[in-house]
Amino acid sequence: MTPNPLTGVLYHWLGGFASASFYVPYRGVKRWSWEIYWLTGGIFSWVLAPWFFALLQTNDLISVFAAMPMPTLLWPIFFGILWGFGGLGYGLVMRYLGLSLGMAVVLGLCTVFGTLIPPLFTGEFAAKLLDTTSGNIILLGLGLTIAGIVVVALAGAKKDQALSPEQKVAAVTEFDFRKGIVVAIFAGIMSACFAFGLAAGEPIKALSAAAGTGPLWTGLPVLCLVMFGGLLTNAVWCIHLIRRNRSAGQWLGLGEAKGAPIALNFALCALAGTTWYFQFFFYTMGESQMGQYGFSSWTLHMASIIIFGTLWGFALKEWKDAAPRTRFMVWGGVALLILATIVIGYGNMIG
Repeated sequence: MTPNPLTGVLYHWLGGFASASFYVPYRGVKRWSWEIYWLTGGIFSWVLAPWFFALLQTNDLISVFAAMPMPTLLWPIFFGILWGFGGLGYGLVMRYLGLSLGMAVVLGLCTVFGTLIPPLFTGEFAAKLLDTTSGNIILLGLGLTIAGIVVVALAGAKKDQALSPEQKVAAVTEFDFRKGIVVAIFAGIMSACFAFGLAAGEPIKALSAAAGTGPLWTGLPVLCLVMFGGLLTNAVWCIHLIRRNRSAGQWLGLGEAKGAPIALNFALCALAGTTWYFQFFFYTMGESQMGQYGFSSWTLHMASIIIFGTLWGFALKEWKDAAPRTRFMVWGGVALLILATIVIGYGNMIG
């Protein structure tokens, strides 16, 4: 199948929508501590969904893993562990900053690191980006992405400065700008390790393709490994919090969760976790369509997340008290991000 960058952009937008939407179901969880609902949803996103879809869509999955040397299997898991720290921070950022501002800061750093480091690591940066017209266009798209992220982040900062403490809490219950920014910077850097994990899994994708797996699905086995690494990090931290806070009984409706809608909580966590996984499901599909410039997929993915995250921020009334000029500013940032996806898609197409 010949790669089609325009189709790839569509897949990345679907992945971005899934990523921007995953936290919404968590908002409906009642009387569960963060560590309880985060780990519950994580079981679906880190274990159940990756293995279900990999077994469903790939040929001879177990034999592919068995044929790989151990280091090739361990590197995606290692980067997944590092990415897991970013995922932990990501969940906290949503609590402290809300969808719009939190995503802008996290994903801004994640975009730069996740896009540029893989070609730098493989020694292809000059050949792919500096020495070709298509590469120059992709760099322009990356620049537009960063500009759009900066505009959205500045709009979020202006919104924060203009709100009273009561308005901040009304928009984001646990709003804490300083704590949120620190966590967001850490999460943005560590989250970029997901792109490194996918790059480390290229031999697995090649063997999966040789086993007869279609090009859209060859990345699914790698997701099983990277997501497992994320599970290790998140599970250790959540179990620590559960032991410290003695919150395990909440799964059974005990303690602080007495009277909580347990079945609904589990259903919402399952929906949130599966939606979180779908961002990477569609990401691997989009990457398969981007040709030799597959690393630019990370930029497209990040830009689409911010676009849809900002839309969710407006839908959830996080911007309702912002000044008209600030709202106009954030829409200008979104417009830059949309333009960036078009530019990057065009650069891939002519390449």
